[in-house]
Amino acid sequence: MKILTSPDQSPAGITSSPYASIERERRALRAIALGQPLNAVLDELLKTVEEQSDQHMLTSILIVTEDGKHLKHGAGPSLPADYNAAIDGIPLDEGVGSCGTGAKRGEPVYVADIANDPLWKDYRELALAHNLRACWSSPIKDVDGKVLGTFAIYYDAPRSPNADDLNAIAQITQTVSLALERYQLDQKQRQTENELRFWNSSLESQVEARVRDRDRSWKHSPDLLAVVTSQGEIENINPAWEATLGWTEAELRGRRISELFDDGDKDAFDAVMRKVNHAIPIFRFENRIRLKDNSYRSVSWSAVPEGANVYFSGRDIQPDKDAAEALAKAEEALRLTQKMEAVGQLSGGLAHDFNNLLAGVSGSLELIHRRIQQGRHADLERYIGVAQGAARRAAALTQRLLAFSRRQTLAPKPINLNMLTTDMEEMLSRTIGPSVELEIIGGVGLWGALADQSQVENALLNLCINARDAMPDGGRITIETKNRTIEEREAMGMGLSKGQYVQFSVRDNGSGMPPEVAARAFDPFFTTKPIGMGTGLGLSMVYGFAQQSGGQAVIHSKVGEGTVVCVWLPRQDLPQEASGVPEMAPAPEPAADGQTVLVVDDEPSVRMLMTDVLEEEGYTVLIAGDGQEALKILRSARRIDALVTDVGLPGGLNGRQVADAARIHRPSLEILFVTGYAESAVLNHDSLESGMQVLTKPFDLDTLLHRVKGMVETA
Repeated sequence: MKILTSPDQSPAGITSSPYASIERERRALRAIALGQPLNAVLDELLKTVEEQSDQHMLTSILIVTEDGKHLKHGAGPSLPADYNAAIDGIPLDEGVGSCGTGAKRGEPVYVADIANDPLWKDYRELALAHNLRACWSSPIKDVDGKVLGTFAIYYDAPRSPNADDLNAIAQITQTVSLALERYQLDQKQRQTENELRFWNSSLESQVEARVRDRDRSWKHSPDLLAVVTSQGEIENINPAWEATLGWTEAELRGRRISELFDDGDKDAFDAVMRKVNHAIPIFRFENRIRLKDNSYRSVSWSAVPEGANVYFSGRDIQPDKDAAEALAKAEEALRLTQKMEAVGQLSGGLAHDFNNLLAGVSGSLELIHRRIQQGRHADLERYIGVAQGAARRAAALTQRLLAFSRRQTLAPKPINLNMLTTDMEEMLSRTIGPSVELEIIGGVGLWGALADQSQVENALLNLCINARDAMPDGGRITIETKNRTIEEREAMGMGLSKGQYVQFSVRDNGSGMPPEVAARAFDPFFTTKPIGMGTGLGLSMVYGFAQQSGGQAVIHSKVGEGTVVCVWLPRQDLPQEASGVPEMAPAPEPAADGQTVLVVDDEPSVRMLMTDVLEEEGYTVLIAGDGQEALKILRSARRIDALVTDVGLPGGLNGRQVADAARIHRPSLEILFVTGYAESAVLNHDSLESGMQVLTKPFDLDTLLHRVKGMVETA
């Protein structure tokens, strides 16, 4: 390869004569119109450019491939064939020479010295081997700004473009862009013409029959057919316009078709007309068209240019939209019906279970009252035990409901699931009975899991009881723990965030469940057991607890092959020796002289019970029924060692707001929040300050005393 330069003067610039640009454009477009191959046209175009530059440069054109990610050889008559072959198929990306980088950026890239420019790092040896030292590349774009390819100029010595060079490059790039666009338009037009010729070829021998068929189609087509000029004026319409929209041909002939469109659609229609006037057919666009009665309907159009006219075909899609809207309303109504069905099932289950429990409480209290009136005290302890047992079961039922709804108050801590399952093995074995074999497989190097230990224990117990009930003739239950890293794609399908989790699963080889039953297994009060054999809250509690803990629960079951329930909990590292076995609290000691507790609760019966038990232990108790009353006491000069407050209070101030206000006047005040459920918008465990604790209703009065005792001792 030889690139001519003058040793005693700088290389000659590219000619920027307007006449030369116009002449190149005219010759290129004429060659395309005559049907010459695109590569031949571009080669001829580059030859004229090189001739007008006194042979001081070499040129090439690379075209973007159909996938939009690579460049292929388009033209370069003077570049060596092996160089063209080497760069054929280079990607559009940063650092891929001048051309790949320019096409990626969509802007010119002028590399003055290939030997030292980092953009040529991977292609430098190839260029220098062919004596190429400078490369200027300009992206070729269509009217919409889409990159079609690149035009490149090479020199055998380092060189930067001057103003004349930049002007000439812009003119040449524009000429190549016009040639490429015209070629693509001609290809599309030829394709359209071929399609039209194909559909009409079978009728060419029967001209009269073709005309009759066309007229029949025109007259009887339910689609809106129109012949429109390039300026958008209606020349002819078919009868479907009057049948569908109410407009006659006489009323619309000569009017601009855009006058009938909704104002919000006119800009989009103008863009369509610009394209069809460049011989680009549009096969689908939608807008709203005005009827004669000034109402609107949605229509899907195609527009095909031919000669001086544009042929429009529109299909009324308003019925489809109305049907879709009706379907959406029907689906919403179905969802509401299903929701009400679920609420009904939930309400029925609650009414059944709580009525049973209340019957035990109220009946026991009635008998206690009778026995006291009769002076018979022998059976009081038994009736009291029945009432307390019913109350405990009611509390457990409430906790299960809160677990399902993810409203229970949790105390998450790092726990070792291997140690927990081992500690529970004996208790679980006794629960499931001798006919069921229990196997525990602990994961090697198991991570710690962040969860409420008591809820994990309850979940394991519930899952093992369910598994036992699925195997009335005996079988095997396998509890397994393992580490799991969930990637983003898998996490999306599971409703989790990607990250690291600890999984425990309970598997049985029992009867299994059909898909329709497994799909509802986590629903509250849904059970396949006989009446009186289960509440239907065990699995729903597991599901709610897992989700509230930031994890997930999934059930897999197949009839005849058994069931496995997997629970994922977030990873939280912990010391290996931490077992998390709770210690029994010692019996409370009497209060010291003068220790004062402020009790705030809007429920008189609860307030009375807390007051009585605290006063029995020697505390001075102040009471308030709402937040405003509590603040008056807190702002007084009275001694207060601890504040026990309900979270949900009437009067505009909740328990957390009372506590925050109290800390302003009494910064070291110990505070115990009492709540029936986790009011996440009010009480966030992550934001609890030092000296703040939470106690969930219902609670044992001894537990209240232990908490208060521990608080006032540290005050």
